[in-house]
Amino acid sequence: MTTIQIADHAGIRELRLNRPDVHNAFDDRLIAELTAALQDAGHDPSVRVVVLTGVGASFSAGADLNWMRGMAKASEAENREDSLRLAALMRTLQFLPKPTVARVNGAAYGGGVGLIACCDIAIGVTTAKFGLTEVKLGLVPAVISPYVIAAIGVRQARRLFLTGEIFEADTAARIGLLHEVVSAEYLDDTVHTVLKQLAKAGPTAQHEAKQLVFGMHGLTEAAAERIDRDNAALIARLRVSQEGQEGLAAFLDKRVPAWTQAG
Repeated sequence: MTTIQIADHAGIRELRLNRPDVHNAFDDRLIAELTAALQDAGHDPSVRVVVLTGVGASFSAGADLNWMRGMAKASEAENREDSLRLAALMRTLQFLPKPTVARVNGAAYGGGVGLIACCDIAIGVTTAKFGLTEVKLGLVPAVISPYVIAAIGVRQARRLFLTGEIFEADTAARIGLLHEVVSAEYLDDTVHTVLKQLAKAGPTAQHEAKQLVFGMHGLTEAAAERIDRDNAALIARLRVSQEGQEGLAAFLDKRVPAWTQAG
């Protein structure tokens, strides 16, 4: 079974993360298949807009448990290569030459938040919860950080990167991660309204508009690739560090990490 469901309708390509049994968590296969699907959509002249969503109750829970277990045992070099593949996925989505819409049908954590931040427009349900919880594992959201910080700003990132706290959909909208929050019954209608608005614009102008924003912000694709190499090295170093190993082990063993203080 493919990890990505692909559906086309009237110039809209919908990509659905299709691992509902694990809340659409990332593993090597999903990363590879989603990257390929995005690249194909970017080059297909029949595709005007890409919609990214999840199958089931969640958008994406971030890293898959078994994938994390494997990375905990991998070398620093292997962890760096693994992080570079995830970075390439995020960069592909961020700089896709077509408009992108995140249809956030449920919870998003870690890399799932990164996917939302990389989309041009993000609409989520009121019941969705979000978290950048990496510090609880002795890690940091390194690979997704350029895109999340661009979406929510430095001030909000400083809090959420440090606390790893879970936050609600209304907070996600207030800080800029989501553009709009609606009840589940209105999610499709709201996304459809946005798609109709996007269909009225010239595709070349839309592509140039995205490039204009990126240029003004200073996060070009070439710059992002350089940043990705540094961030991949950082997350690889942390994964094999004593604290990272303890955090991952505690998570996998479903226990409290040694650094946690009672009270």
